[in-house]
Amino acid sequence: MTSTSDPRDLRSELDSLTTEAFRPELAEIDRLPTLDIARLMNGEDAAVPGAVAPCLPEIAAAIDATADRMGQGGRLVYAGAGTAGRLGVLDASECPPTFNTAPSQVIGLIAGGPEAMVTSVEGAEDSKELARADLDALAIGSLDTVVGISASGRTPYAIGAVEHARAQGALTIGLACNPGSALATAADHGIEIVVGPELLTGSTRLKAGTAQKLVLNMLSTITMIRLGKTYGNLMVDVRASNDKLRARSRRIVALATGAEETDIERALTEAGGEVKTAILVLLADVDGATATGLLEESGGHLRAALASAT
Repeated sequence: MTSTSDPRDLRSELDSLTTEAFRPELAEIDRLPTLDIARLMNGEDAAVPGAVAPCLPEIAAAIDATADRMGQGGRLVYAGAGTAGRLGVLDASECPPTFNTAPSQVIGLIAGGPEAMVTSVEGAEDSKELARADLDALAIGSLDTVVGISASGRTPYAIGAVEHARAQGALTIGLACNPGSALATAADHGIEIVVGPELLTGSTRLKAGTAQKLVLNMLSTITMIRLGKTYGNLMVDVRASNDKLRARSRRIVALATGAEETDIERALTEAGGEVKTAILVLLADVDGATATGLLEESGGHLRAALASAT
């Protein structure tokens, strides 16, 4: 996994990246009062959504293509190293409790494996071969979507993942924070959120990391909306795995139906605890088995199931 790149070539490459640029006006930041540094950081962070905005058409196109494949049984796979990889793993891990997806439906790969979530794994990010092996272990195919994530847009692991996935016929998305990146060029859908130089030179866990988190939020959330995982802005596929989520489930049913508490409890019991099914029981005035059947026929889309029930 050890890189054979000439350190001089790599330094020259880093010098050309906006995310690595040195800001001389901040050279005395360590001498400022804490509140002034906090204000500087807050001002930097406030610029990130504005950097995302010009890329919304590319993000939307990538989401539509992803949702189309996932609707046919495909998976969403994130692949990155370091902070970028951790953000992908985080987004993937939040999909099962939020949208009741199977753990195998949205997957986060980080160079170096789970150990790399909490510690640096030497050389992992420099290996395209490792990315190929990680994807081969998942048997990536034509219905899958692979998102390579890299602030620099040059990380070999992320580029290798996109290149290999594309060769397998998968849809590919390259998310970077530098213009003209190799990662975006390698992907079917290139998304480049140019946030500019960081407050701390080269610390891409800052603005670049925030930008990546915003885009990943959109990719997963809007894809799930397109797949019928929501009803309006309610998370009707939420998995009630703890007391807080069970309380949220009841609240979602109440907001969607306006029903009384006793009716909500009855509907949830008939629905086996499934929020979407319980809502259909109440709004369509059907029993749990009928509601389940209607949802299956509609591909899990509650609005379509309601329409077919009336």
